[in-house]
Amino acid sequence: MSTPASDFLLGFDFGTKRIGVAVGQTVTQTARPLTTLKAENGKPHLETLAKLVKIWQPQAFVVGIPLNMDGSEQPLTHLARAFANLLREQFQLPVHEVDERLTTKAARENLFADGGYKALQHGQVDSVAAQLILQNWLDNANSK
Repeated sequence: MSTPASDFLLGFDFGTKRIGVAVGQTVTQTARPLTTLKAENGKPHLETLAKLVKIWQPQAFVVGIPLNMDGSEQPLTHLARAFANLLREQFQLPVHEVDERLTTKAARENLFADGGYKALQHGQVDSVAAQLILQNWLDNANSK
């Protein structure tokens, strides 16, 4: 028996040049890295993004919002929120914003632990960071 498409979420690690993407499932409460999208000034190619949405048919999006360590906003915070708004407007789906502090660092550490420096050279950091953001959201949503 196949799983209904509405059980999926797409998570994003926002960046101005690259946006990591992960897919998660609400039934299993797990996320996995999916891909990294190229972006220009924080804007991905909408056609590529639309293809991912068509394939996965998510029920919602989860976007990591970068904050300073003290919780204050930074210039990238506003761009990430603009990306979250673009998702809302373009696809008419809910967007959950999540504090993403230290996820890129954790993604690098996880990749290095699994495969050394070679693992860091394959451009996986962004999609693994997106996985961590989405998994964090799933874990917290499940505990409420």
